[in-house]
Amino acid sequence: MPIAPADLTLGLLAGGRATRLGGRDKAWLRRKGEFQVLRLVRAFAPHVAQVLVSANRDLPRYAANGLRAVADRAPDLGPLGGLDALAAVADTPWLLSVPVDALRADASLLSALEAAQAGQGAFAVDDDGVQPLFALWPLAPLRAALAPALAQRRLAVRELQAALGMAALRLPGLRLGNLNTPADLAAAGVDADPID
Repeated sequence: MPIAPADLTLGLLAGGRATRLGGRDKAWLRRKGEFQVLRLVRAFAPHVAQVLVSANRDLPRYAANGLRAVADRAPDLGPLGGLDALAAVADTPWLLSVPVDALRADASLLSALEAAQAGQGAFAVDDDGVQPLFALWPLAPLRAALAPALAQRRLAVRELQAALGMAALRLPGLRLGNLNTPADLAAAGVDADPID
């Protein structure tokens, strides 16, 4: 069942250290002249009430581009730290999480996740395997599950999704893609000088 845009927050996960990219901030890589983070905002913003970015650096830069960025509330929690930061400030019943380096995520992914979620949320499974950070989360159950998971340092996203009973959405013929290595940058058409 479709979720009304008024009930949905887009949460872009940009809190990683990008160690495999020599510290380059994936959010500010340019593809065809457009910053990666702004490309995703453009794709999803018409379908959501709120856009948030989970980020642990360059927060003033997000603000200068009209985006609200929130830092992890505790260090070294990985993606669950980002989800926790987003869940703490999102003011809608649902959260759509998307990694900021997603290459082929657009509003069609949201439609597919909405159709699969059956009230309990859903995550993507593409031709490369489970992609747990491409997910549609019911926020009240997510908040309730995050607190004990973080307290016990159970940081596996899939474990949390299993506890919430979230559906696996299979996307045959699709690779959502990401930017983890210089080869990924070249294949994605990232501009020769990706640091602005």
